[in-house]
Amino acid sequence: MKQQWAKITATVFYVGYMKPAPGTWGSLAALPLAWLIYQIGGIWLFVLAIPATYIKGYIATKWMTEGSDNHDPSEIVIDEVVGQWIALLPVLIGASMANVSSLSVWPGWIAAFAFFRLYDIVKPGPVGWADRKDNATGVMLDDVIAGVFAAVCVIALAGLWHGIAS
Repeated sequence: MKQQWAKITATVFYVGYMKPAPGTWGSLAALPLAWLIYQIGGIWLFVLAIPATYIKGYIATKWMTEGSDNHDPSEIVIDEVVGQWIALLPVLIGASMANVSSLSVWPGWIAAFAFFRLYDIVKPGPVGWADRKDNATGVMLDDVIAGVFAAVCVIALAGLWHGIAS
């Protein structure tokens, strides 16, 4: 039972088994999940979903990799969901503050996805440092850091765009 829950959670309902590039599939799966959570409970539910999913993801990753030599199997994509949600946070905060549809800020969704994938794949500086940890913390933390980097880029782009366009 524990292993089944861990597998469903860590692979995000088996999305992690999609090939090629399961991390990209995991990031893509994060988008409609983010939209759904935001629609159900607004920005505060989305904000709360990030640490809740991190905790669930950490536990599921730890259970799924117990006794394995591979601390970060490619099918584990719950970390991508958390990182992608962090990257989306400024987009959804902006939509909430402007009182507009979350989908009306679609360029932000694209930027958040692209920047998150870039940082998750390239793994610069602290992203790579976290990725080299051989445990569940490293699996989750590198994507959190990539998500923060992506969120900063999204904020910078939004500032440039709205500064130039207004």
